[in-house]
Amino acid sequence: MLRTAHWDDWTLDDLLAAKGATRVSLVVPARNEAATVGDVVTRVREALVETVALLDEIVVVDSDSTDATYDVAVDAGAVVHRSSEIRPDLGTRPGKGEAMWKSLFVTTGDVLVFMDADLLDWDTHFVPGLLGPLLTEPRVSLVKGFYERPMLDGEGGGPLDGGRVTELVARPVLALDYPELAGLVQPLAGEWAVRRSLFENLSVPTGYAVELAALIDTLATHGPDAIAQVDLGRRSHGHQALLDLGAMATQILAAVHARQGRPVPDGVTLRQYRSRDGAIVPSERAVPLGERPPAVSA
Repeated sequence: MLRTAHWDDWTLDDLLAAKGATRVSLVVPARNEAATVGDVVTRVREALVETVALLDEIVVVDSDSTDATYDVAVDAGAVVHRSSEIRPDLGTRPGKGEAMWKSLFVTTGDVLVFMDADLLDWDTHFVPGLLGPLLTEPRVSLVKGFYERPMLDGEGGGPLDGGRVTELVARPVLALDYPELAGLVQPLAGEWAVRRSLFENLSVPTGYAVELAALIDTLATHGPDAIAQVDLGRRSHGHQALLDLGAMATQILAAVHARQGRPVPDGVTLRQYRSRDGAIVPSERAVPLGERPPAVSA
């Protein structure tokens, strides 16, 4: 049974006392999130840097945005880096996982907290909630958040309906191949925290699969006692088109295959089908599947 807690199991005073000399970095990977990243940075900075010194730095890693994400994040008070400009000697690849891996070269925290830049209907307690097990339980190395995820557009039928890739891909994979992780409510949640000493030693998929890969690798190297999850309450989100989820599902399965010793190419062509003028026609998209090696070796 995975260790499970609620975000308010610790007070801020509890966490500050437990933090001691531990440095904590908040990392926000962002791509074309100018509409929301400013609010995320501003609210966390005011609550957890200026009012209570729980965070030592807020770092936004801009992943090839074509909008004003970079400028908005700077104006909100974050340290902002373009992913492509971090360790240019290593080259650059598209994807959320790439931004998270690159963050290891521009942050100083002993603990890294990851939050998505597109948060809606959330509160700053997400951060202390994720930090609770890491600051108070030495055996815990990775913490996943979970929450109700109702659809903003009202199309979902319940509070957990916002995780179609989770329910149709990730959860069946865990049930079949990694039953020790079946107790995770939201294995793909973008809000999670990890010790640097663990994350810098993991291979990191450059795309969408970073969260599931980190869980599987942590289980393999540290066992289930190193993983905890925290109920963060509620987070609403928008509805993504079904075909757009196909690329995410492909990256999830590729990361699992890699961890089972099966060969995985650097990318595949995903063929899907659409209706156009009364005919069914193929639509192809390139899906990158590469991984970065442990940052300690880069």
